[in-house]
Amino acid sequence: MAKQIIWSLRAQNDRKQILIYWTKRNRSNSYSKKLNQIFESSVRIISRFPEIGKLTDIENARVKVVKDYLVIYEETESSVNILTIWDTRQKPKKLKEILK
Repeated sequence: MAKQIIWSLRAQNDRKQILIYWTKRNRSNSYSKKLNQIFESSVRIISRFPEIGKLTDIENARVKVVKDYLVIYEETESSVNILTIWDTRQKPKKLKEILK
């Protein structure tokens, strides 16, 4: 049975900024729409199979690769909390600071 998906404010903002970036870069929202569908599909899979993500150094946090991004989440008894969406082309040190 699928668990409830809860997007943190940070994850919502990350997704929004990623989609805005691609819309501006491509001068079209078609890729952004496709990327958003990929994010939504991946999160639905995570909600059904929360252990699909790789464990991280941070307690209870898992990571799922989605194209050039990492969806970082944690599982509770009844929900999957999406913590952030991370562009893997950024500096890794920045991610460690965010997840502290």
